[in-house]
Amino acid sequence: MRPRERYLLEGPELIGDEDLLALALGTGCAGLPVQHVAAGLLSRAGGVGGLLALPPGAMQQVAGLGPARAVRLHASLSLGRRALLTVEDGQPVGAAADAIPWFQPRLGALVREELHALLLDRRHRVLAYRCISRGNEAHTIVDPRQVYREALLHRASAVIVAHNHPSGDPSPSTADVEVSVRLMQAGRLVGVELLDHIVIAGGRWCSLREQGLLPARCVPETPFAAAGRANLERGDT
Repeated sequence: MRPRERYLLEGPELIGDEDLLALALGTGCAGLPVQHVAAGLLSRAGGVGGLLALPPGAMQQVAGLGPARAVRLHASLSLGRRALLTVEDGQPVGAAADAIPWFQPRLGALVREELHALLLDRRHRVLAYRCISRGNEAHTIVDPRQVYREALLHRASAVIVAHNHPSGDPSPSTADVEVSVRLMQAGRLVGVELLDHIVIAGGRWCSLREQGLLPARCVPETPFAAAGRANLERGDT
């Protein structure tokens, strides 16, 4: 049974990555079957998880992929990624698993580290999603001032931050734990609670909160918090 017939009868779940990509490509080219084109593209991407990180120009370096087909395939992948990102604002985030639909599609396939944040109200409903900083393959800059400036500007009461490990291993490093503690301490000063710090690595993730690597959650209201909010509302920096 050909992949197209299997897809119609069984759906995508039972179709392998190479056959699924071949279906998306449609046809090969002169002297090069579509299965060979799909195999070459997966090899170039390092697996299906790396396809989103390949720009159309890089796809064209695979034999059998010209500009038109590379753009069409990249647009299809981007459309699928965009569909995954359509999580409605205002949805409560009560645990790390609730935050994963926000973070994983945005961070999972990146080849350099980035720090992102979910900004939440008092009931832990999402107010906004922000990319805080971008780094390289090994690390990203984590500045508490950037995190909490965004939180205060959106009148957030809590934040969840996440960054990615391009290495594919979601295990938190010693530096990740130290940064988390520093973020939590800074949040206490301005009255914004750090609920969790999540590490994303491809399709895997790790919550520092669930691993017991963050201090107890306790955020007393402070005079400095009110002053900080008032300054930002007036436009002071």
